[in-house]
Amino acid sequence: MDHGDHGMPADLPPFTLARGLEFTGEPAFLVGCLAMLALYGWGVLRLHRRGDRWPVRRTVAFVAGVLTIALVTCTALNEYGMVLFSVHMVQHMVISMLSPILLLLGAPVTLTLRALPSAGRGRRGPRELLVALLHSRYLRVITHPAFTIPLFIASLYALYFTPLFDFLMESKAGHVGMMAHFLAVGLIFFWPIMGVDPGPHRPGYVMRMLELFASMPFHAFFGIAIMMASEPMVGTYSDPPASLGVDALADQNAAGGIAWAFSEIPSVIVLIALIYQWYRSEQRQARRQDRAADRNGDRELAEYNAYLASLNSRAR
Repeated sequence: MDHGDHGMPADLPPFTLARGLEFTGEPAFLVGCLAMLALYGWGVLRLHRRGDRWPVRRTVAFVAGVLTIALVTCTALNEYGMVLFSVHMVQHMVISMLSPILLLLGAPVTLTLRALPSAGRGRRGPRELLVALLHSRYLRVITHPAFTIPLFIASLYALYFTPLFDFLMESKAGHVGMMAHFLAVGLIFFWPIMGVDPGPHRPGYVMRMLELFASMPFHAFFGIAIMMASEPMVGTYSDPPASLGVDALADQNAAGGIAWAFSEIPSVIVLIALIYQWYRSEQRQARRQDRAADRNGDRELAEYNAYLASLNSRAR
């Protein structure tokens, strides 16, 4: 296969969904996806052998999250994403906004804490180190909305509106690192909002919803800015290979439309998850209050009976 500048494929045929979904097994992403599945499977199996239950829905969510990563990185979408802005934007949106939500719904931190053995009193093993990290000042900083929201927004504007994107696309390592960055930013942004796994920053449900929607206008404006641009904004995609039969500006406009429209999908998923978690939390709190009322009621009845018995004894 011939290659153009930046090591990008130069003779790809015109894009179709069938061609884009052909499995290519890009090594770095494939190994990463298999490693995540193997580690998660180890945790579930360890709990099963110990007689503990792990919700199937969490396993399904995590596996779905890994599969979404593989879908856009281990198929020909990864090659087309090197030459078509629109395909790259699909990769970006999936890896930064859909995959993290599904992975977090799988509660991997909770599974790790339950699967790892305790090192024993006075000793520090992997579980103890993870607990220390979860309570560290560093994690409190990077999961605070004052950090996560600007980071999420900057990952869009600072990447595409500066020469940084073209620099990263010049090498395979830069491309892989950029995709890993998208995933990491998505995980950091959605982790405190989802609230499935333990973490240092856990606001109330209303505040989580506000955090979720705080970044959406910036995300929508980003998509509109790209979609309405009158000339190519990213050098990497300014001259697509002739074999694709694609106009650079039209492809860029499509990329902006994808970024603008895609922001609604994760918002709905997270909002549904938050409402469900809120409902479950209220149900648990109601049950605790009922149990407390039952216990207090029994004690009050016993005290009242004792009081009546004392009056009866005095009357005699």
